[in-house]
Amino acid sequence: MKDIIDRIKTKYTISEVVEQRKNLSFVTVSKEQAISIITFLRDIEGFKHLVLLTAADWIENDKFQLTYLLNNPTEKIDLGVRVFISRENASMESAHHLWEQVATYQRELKEMFGIDFPDSPGVDKPFILEGWEDIPPYRRDFDTKQYSEDTYFPRPGRESNDPAEYMKKKLYPNE
Repeated sequence: MKDIIDRIKTKYTISEVVEQRKNLSFVTVSKEQAISIITFLRDIEGFKHLVLLTAADWIENDKFQLTYLLNNPTEKIDLGVRVFISRENASMESAHHLWEQVATYQRELKEMFGIDFPDSPGVDKPFILEGWEDIPPYRRDFDTKQYSEDTYFPRPGRESNDPAEYMKKKLYPNE
C-alpha cells in the first residue's frame, strides 16, 4: 500500500494518510483533486471497484467529509479517498462517469445531507424521502426528537427509561 500512496504523492498533494490496517488506508485530498486522484487510482493503480461513497457531518468544523472507498481486487487492498467540503452550499463534482453506481450514492447524499452533485443523473429526483420538506435528516442539526414529537402522536402505555438504568435492571435483576 505504501508504494501506491508514494506514487500518488508524486502527482498530487495529500494532506493526511491514515493506515487503518495493513490492507486499508485513507488519504485526504482537496476537493479540486479528488476526481482526478480517483480516476488515477482506477485507471493506473488497479482500484477497479467502488465499494461505497459516504459522508459524515463535521458540523463543529462547518464541513462535510466525503469518503470514496475503492478496492483493488488483484492486490486485495482498499483505499479510502477523503474529501472535505463546506456545509454551506455543499457541492462536489460528480464521479458518475467512472462508475454508474456512483449516481445512486450521490442521489442518497443529496437527499440525506443536502450535498449537490451537479450533472449527476437523477440527482434531483426524490429517492427515499418523497415529499420531504424539512432539512436533510442526516445533517447533525436535524432534531430527530423534535421531528418525532411533531410528527407522531404519543401512544398510551409507553414509558421512557434511562438506557443505563434500564439495561442494568434487565441484565442484573437481583442487584
